[in-house]
Amino acid sequence: MAFRRSRPSSDPFAELGLGPGATADDVRRARNRLAKRAHPDVGGSADEMQRVNAAADAALQHLGAVTESAPIEPETAGSAPRPPRRPGGRVGRDHPSFTIEALPAEAYEALLIVANVLGVVLDDEPPYRLEAHLTDEPTAWCRLDVVPDGGGSTVSLTAASPDGATVNQVRDRFVVELNRLDWGDDGPRPPLPS
Repeated sequence: MAFRRSRPSSDPFAELGLGPGATADDVRRARNRLAKRAHPDVGGSADEMQRVNAAADAALQHLGAVTESAPIEPETAGSAPRPPRRPGGRVGRDHPSFTIEALPAEAYEALLIVANVLGVVLDDEPPYRLEAHLTDEPTAWCRLDVVPDGGGSTVSLTAASPDGATVNQVRDRFVVELNRLDWGDDGPRPPLPS
């Protein structure tokens, strides 16, 4: 199923080549699949990529924005309890939120390091999606979506906080920690202790 290049459809699921029973994970997979052909860096155009993103965003919003179909893995004996997939609180989305001057694989690696510094990684789909529970201030659940962007990467952020933290506060926390990383020739690394 290919992304339609004609006039925009009023059905975002059809635009993504999905049927009526599609889940949020199906929408994300379709976005990633179509981005591999529609993105300007791989021969597509900015208009095509915008249509893919708009259709995926509309479909996710129709499904409840941050709906997750994957069950949480049961805890194993002796392991620390995992935080909930998404705590209560107001959900905020910042799209696009910030850019990283690195290709998606390297940008994803940096976000993974920062997510582990700030809390616990709940789910990851390299190099395009990362979900984490931040235990450092501000406490929040967040999902980061990485999209290739002209030799770099654009990150969109969705966050929910039981403590009332805003998506901007969560974004700022990620940006501060990303700027602290040691960006060597072999990719990002946590800063060395002084």
